[in-house]
Amino acid sequence: MPFEWSGSSPDLLFAVNRDSGEPLRCQLERRIRDAIRSGRVRVGERLPSSRALASGLGLSRGLVQECYAQLQAEGYLVARIGSATRVAAGACAVSAPAPPPDRRPRLLADFRWAVPDLGGFPRSDWSWAMREAVRTLPRSALDYGDPRGSAVFREVLAGYVRRVRAASADPESIVICSGYAQGLNIALRALARAGVRAVAYEDPGSPETVTSAAARAGLSAIPVPVDEQGLDVAALAATEARAVVVTPAHQWPTGVVLAPERRLALIEWAVRRDAVVIEDDYDAEFRYDREPVGALQGLATDRVIAIGTVSKSLVPALRIGWLLCPPALARRMAEDKNLDDRGSPTLDQYALARMIESGRYDRHLRRMRAVYAARRTALVEALAEHAPSVRVTGLAAGFHAVAHLDGSIDEHTVITAARERAVGLYGMSPCRTGHAGTPVQLVLGFGDVGERAIRTGIAAVGDLLG
Repeated sequence: MPFEWSGSSPDLLFAVNRDSGEPLRCQLERRIRDAIRSGRVRVGERLPSSRALASGLGLSRGLVQECYAQLQAEGYLVARIGSATRVAAGACAVSAPAPPPDRRPRLLADFRWAVPDLGGFPRSDWSWAMREAVRTLPRSALDYGDPRGSAVFREVLAGYVRRVRAASADPESIVICSGYAQGLNIALRALARAGVRAVAYEDPGSPETVTSAAARAGLSAIPVPVDEQGLDVAALAATEARAVVVTPAHQWPTGVVLAPERRLALIEWAVRRDAVVIEDDYDAEFRYDREPVGALQGLATDRVIAIGTVSKSLVPALRIGWLLCPPALARRMAEDKNLDDRGSPTLDQYALARMIESGRYDRHLRRMRAVYAARRTALVEALAEHAPSVRVTGLAAGFHAVAHLDGSIDEHTVITAARERAVGLYGMSPCRTGHAGTPVQLVLGFGDVGERAIRTGIAAVGDLLG
């Protein structure tokens, strides 16, 4: 489909050489023909008006009109009175390559993990916040600014995480980043420059994310097992790691909470080893039937780098995250952020600050907690009805659950069979180092699946689950 330019005449880059000896009209006709033949200007696209093109090239309007008339006679262009000149349907234009067919089947339900309700994004609130940001943004904020991020946003954010996550947040030690992946890369590079040589991570967890980021920073990555109390700190202490990536509030993907004694043991390990804990606080705002768990960072500001984002609370497309940095590492991490991209988009930071200050962000979170709680209930009830032998864990927070299947069932077989029934299921094996398929567990994301789809999907595959 051709671009449909609106408003004034579209620009089109051409050049003429007045010293070549070739008549200017011939040059212009040839360049327009070449543009159409090469597909640079496609069938149906509008050309500049003769007045605009003549002005841009320093030619007479009559010359351009003659050129257009000749190309129209040759079948390259079409023009009607009162309408723009366009590339004719029969012109010898190179057609655009057809997009590859979308071979993904339409699913009854897709239990993808780590995806929030994309349709629940508060568009009207975000539009209001962006308008407020543009209206109130000072002139100085339109410059490159501080690579750590907007001072206004960092001040608002510090107050928010102190209030909601019991973090110990100083705006001067906050670095705004473009989501968790960039935050992790910045953190690991800063630690590598500080002398760290190995980083540990939870197993199961996010092995590919951590190992790839560690490799880019020149670090080795070491898996440490997780049990029903969270990260095994004793196993961590037996490694050579001086950094560890953890999800203490809601372990990814098992959903367990790091036990209080383990939290204290982890801080003691960090002090004793002169190590740093990288806390991924990825979905802590969404809890249901448990007491709130504060950020680990609040217990040891000098030993914990906390990474937060709005990818789960709002949507991943915003690409807004933050690092709560230990004071000793804050400057180094800000330097790395500056080298990466000179800072995250300021307008988005101002908009999010306005959403938080106005109470609209809290209101959105309260609404989404109710939405996810209802979907969680639908999932539990559907499994109880259609797969009663399946044990479900990890439901106290977030928007995914872990389904424990019978050991005689093969993960890949279940997933393949479910896909044939138009249901997307996803196993635990990608979350394990080595991708082991046992014990057989499914990670069922319900963030972006409606209640009706959850019930329909589980009904369709219940007999496969046990």
